[in-house]
Amino acid sequence: MASFPPVDEQLAYISKGAAEIIHTGELRSRLEKSLQTGTPLRVKAGFDPTAPDLHLGHTVLLRKLKHFQDLGHIVIFLIGDFTGMIGDPTGRSVTRPPLTREDIVRNSETYKAQVFKILNPEKTEVRFNSEWMGKLSTEDFIRLTAKYTVSQMLEREEFHKRFQQEKPIALHELLYSLVQGYDSVALKADVELGGTDQKFNLLVGRELQRAYGEPSQIVLTMPILEGLDGVQKMSKSLGNAIGIHEPPLEMFGKVMSISDAMMWRYYELLTDRPMSEIERMQQDQSPMEKKKELAREIVEVFHSGEAALRADDDWAKQHQKGLTPDSIEAVDIPLMELRDLVASPITAGIPVEVQTDKVIFRAGLASSRTDAARKIKEKAVRINGVQHFLPLLEIVYNTPFVLQVGRKIKRVTVMMR
Repeated sequence: MASFPPVDEQLAYISKGAAEIIHTGELRSRLEKSLQTGTPLRVKAGFDPTAPDLHLGHTVLLRKLKHFQDLGHIVIFLIGDFTGMIGDPTGRSVTRPPLTREDIVRNSETYKAQVFKILNPEKTEVRFNSEWMGKLSTEDFIRLTAKYTVSQMLEREEFHKRFQQEKPIALHELLYSLVQGYDSVALKADVELGGTDQKFNLLVGRELQRAYGEPSQIVLTMPILEGLDGVQKMSKSLGNAIGIHEPPLEMFGKVMSISDAMMWRYYELLTDRPMSEIERMQQDQSPMEKKKELAREIVEVFHSGEAALRADDDWAKQHQKGLTPDSIEAVDIPLMELRDLVASPITAGIPVEVQTDKVIFRAGLASSRTDAARKIKEKAVRINGVQHFLPLLEIVYNTPFVLQVGRKIKRVTVMMR
């Protein structure tokens, strides 16, 4: 019989970083029963193999699965090889092209290899929803579709908008939520995890379990992780992602490029540190060192401790190299030239944000702000050796930094005068 930590301790660990739990009281009851009987909960999260590689945004759910695993519960990494052929309509204003069977098989194999960077392979069930969906008879499928109404489906935001705008909604798209929900029936899930954008699909699972005479699963949603730009969700197609297979130095440098404010969100969603520790760290006056700690921790997870230390050392050498050589032309930009762009009080030693294109232009590395904006879009800009493609640049007044645009490079200091 398995043993588990006290329920309050489990709830605190499970709730860390969660956006919503439906419902916390039900989760507490399940955990109490699990503690009494020694029976672990069955916790699932589904991933459609739509692309061959995972990025840190995907790992937010994987880390929450690991939290349940750490507590002694059964976690199920579900590969949606059947749902992948339908195409998840979440966030889509048009019908998503279904994947081919060949794409799904190829991507599924890479997923299995990648998830065990976080999950314990000996304690993880890897399942494919074609196991049960491929065996449903036509009669079974008709019975499944009878469990939900068209009007209920049209309550989904994406479908409601497209219906109002008279845009096509393919019949197979309506099936996606039903199939995902039936996965919970087949797996007898106690808890299902998903991003906040998956809430509709997760709630369908609760309804279907009830319709099939099973206890309704608890739904736990996690926030969508923003990418390097700090605005859009992390996505390789948007160029703001950190892939979990990227080389250590590249991964380290990308983490170092995020804003100080975003750093704390990454700490919360991408590390196992308790919130009390993260809150204490936020009082520290050395955000650069905390960001280095974060970068080392992330690199260590996906590579090794040795690789993390080497990446830190290599990044520091690049960083310092750029700040000191006499061969690099120095340029001072007076505060008054950027003052209208400062979005926070001016305090020496405290980072503030200024517009990147204006800094590039004032530093003489572009013929105009329009030219500077184009160079940012072309990913030709580096700050202290790290690629920078954001509209805002975080700087500390009177502290030099190396600004590189293409092959041109200058050591820039924004002066407090």
